[in-house]
Amino acid sequence: MLAAGAGLPASPPALALDASGPEPAPVRQQMVHEVRPATSKIAVDGVLDEPAWADATEISIDYEWFPGDNIEPPVRTLAFVTYDSRNFYVGFRAWDPEPSQIRAHFMDRDQIDTLIQDDYVIVQLDTFDDQRRNFQFRVNPLGVQADALSSAVDLSEDWSWDMIWESRGRITAEGFEVEIALPLSQLRFPNTAGPQTWGLDVGRSYPRSSRHRMNASGRDWSQSCIVCQFDKVTGLEGLEPGQDLEIDPTLTAARTDTLDSFPLGELEPGDEEIEAGLTLRWGITPNLTLTGTLNPDFSQVEADVAQLDVNERFALFFEEKRPFFLEGIASFNTPNRIVFTRTVVDPDWGLKLAGKQNRNGLGIFAVEDAVNSLVFPSNQGSASTLLDEPVTSGVVRYRRDVGEASAVGLVYTGREGAGYHNRVVGVDGFFRPRETDTLLVHYLRSDTLYPGSVVEEFLQPEGPFEDDFWEVRYEVDTRKWNFAVDYEDYGPDFRADGGFLPRVDIVKRQLIGTRRFWGADDWYDQWDVGGYLNRTEDHEGRLTDEIVQLWTTLRGPLQSIVDLNVLRRKEYFDGVLYEDLDGAGLFVALQPSGAIKLEVLAEVSDVIDFANNQPADQLVVYPTVEAKIGRHLNASLAHTLRRLDVAGGRLFEANLSQLRLVYNFNVRMLARGIFQRLDVARDPALYSIEIEPETETLFTQLLFSYKLNARTVLFVGYADNQLGLADVDLTRTDRTFFFKLGYAWIR
Repeated sequence: MLAAGAGLPASPPALALDASGPEPAPVRQQMVHEVRPATSKIAVDGVLDEPAWADATEISIDYEWFPGDNIEPPVRTLAFVTYDSRNFYVGFRAWDPEPSQIRAHFMDRDQIDTLIQDDYVIVQLDTFDDQRRNFQFRVNPLGVQADALSSAVDLSEDWSWDMIWESRGRITAEGFEVEIALPLSQLRFPNTAGPQTWGLDVGRSYPRSSRHRMNASGRDWSQSCIVCQFDKVTGLEGLEPGQDLEIDPTLTAARTDTLDSFPLGELEPGDEEIEAGLTLRWGITPNLTLTGTLNPDFSQVEADVAQLDVNERFALFFEEKRPFFLEGIASFNTPNRIVFTRTVVDPDWGLKLAGKQNRNGLGIFAVEDAVNSLVFPSNQGSASTLLDEPVTSGVVRYRRDVGEASAVGLVYTGREGAGYHNRVVGVDGFFRPRETDTLLVHYLRSDTLYPGSVVEEFLQPEGPFEDDFWEVRYEVDTRKWNFAVDYEDYGPDFRADGGFLPRVDIVKRQLIGTRRFWGADDWYDQWDVGGYLNRTEDHEGRLTDEIVQLWTTLRGPLQSIVDLNVLRRKEYFDGVLYEDLDGAGLFVALQPSGAIKLEVLAEVSDVIDFANNQPADQLVVYPTVEAKIGRHLNASLAHTLRRLDVAGGRLFEANLSQLRLVYNFNVRMLARGIFQRLDVARDPALYSIEIEPETETLFTQLLFSYKLNARTVLFVGYADNQLGLADVDLTRTDRTFFFKLGYAWIR
């Protein structure tokens, strides 16, 4: 974790560990497993009692790859693999010396941050056996699902990808069992008449004091490509991809009541809006999908993570959560968030083509939006506006695999409206000169024209204007060391309105280095020590940011993480270069049992008061606790305290709390409440502008959810916002009632 304003790239993954303790384990030879068709019908009920399981191919999970380095696992696990004309089946029998300690809770599908706290099993399939990407499926002992699409090229995991599949699990007197059925109509694989060979890895996570991660294939840490190390399964004959035609009608209804005047007005009932929508998905080929939507339901039933927007210069980033844009999002991945679909606000229709054929990956989408959402970046800050004018947005992304583990790509993003356009075209390359080295090269050119009203109000260039962005990054990642050097150049007039780009007019140079230690049988699992250098200038050669940072991260018993960092930096703002800005941060995380997870981040730092352009002392404390009460109830509470002190006293104190309560009746049905409260107290005498001395807001969202699968769903909910000021109690300013019904018809 970082002190405020550090801007440090994410720490290297915990999987690339040091061998300075034990010697690296010998490289394991890939195994080939012959898979036979199922000898009986299989009912997916979590009980491996059909004759087909007795005759299935047995695979033993014999390697712990973290925290041990390909050592014997602490528990025994067997996987069983078979198939028929409809499904690819995997069953697990997981033994546990203390079944009462198995960590298993009901939750919504794809809640990956919560799921990984449980015991679970995992299946990973490289169905094209091209060692480029793979499907992964995780299931906990109660049958809760999570699925993702992983890329071996850019090492990404796309948890927004959803497949409709079956899983069941049960806890037994000896451990637990899981059954998984993956429909061939949903999987992508070659449409060939002969036998097929797939890459396969099966594994298990066993979280106790340490989170023991085990698999059947082992791990060679001198290779960054994980999918390349999967075992192979052969004997898959007579497999036919389904037509993969899916029609998803939706019906949504909502009504929003709004306060007619604040604070003494009344809530005026809004119009009831009832809309029908339709989404069609067609698998044109086994690996290319066309999706079209009319009057799409882009309702967002998942509330954004609460963030403090106090003393911030640049726009905050919020993750995309809407299903249409999430589907196939991996096909649109680009460096530096050039594609950011939350810029689409209120579309009437959408069209998307995404997939991969052999070495060629393609992603195309187009939408018609009723409004135009714009962010205006600069070196010193960003502004935004919402134009009540229609705009057509589109993206074309092409990527070509090169060699064994490299790729080159092209991208075009465009937005067109009345008196407005933004067009970006670019090329990027991801290369692996050696197994331990990666090279990223990225170039973009933008062409922009803003309406006259925008030019005048937001001081943007008049008439069409163009500019460039480019980046070169080289990284070396070995068992003991990680080094990366990065150079980025954002031109002053570069714009990417279809992406998330809050800052331009910067030339940035970065250097990061990490030394890794593997604890093995010692009292710790992993210890990292690293440093970071950053120097950023504008295009006039003026220094705007400089950071020197040192940190250390220790992982140990009770799944503990202790991260300490110190830094010194410089920052330029509004004509003043602030020097010798010191900071320190401490992050501690602990999971003493399967029922509770604790985290706390504390930071003290010298910062800038951007409202008054003066130095300030900042304190940030961010504790979180997640508690699982029984198998059904999950409660999480997060709080952020931020204080800013200046020469005259305390400028402000902000307290932001979020309580999230979820009762999961089973794997399909839940009731959820989210409550976010923000209280900001300011001293108006310390501000150079007129400011409200106290602001209080409260957001509430209640939701009932039933999911038969990822797209056959029922949502019923309520949400409201309340506002309070120094002389006004909390007053409800609006409330919304909403309903959604969606059905997935699959052929």
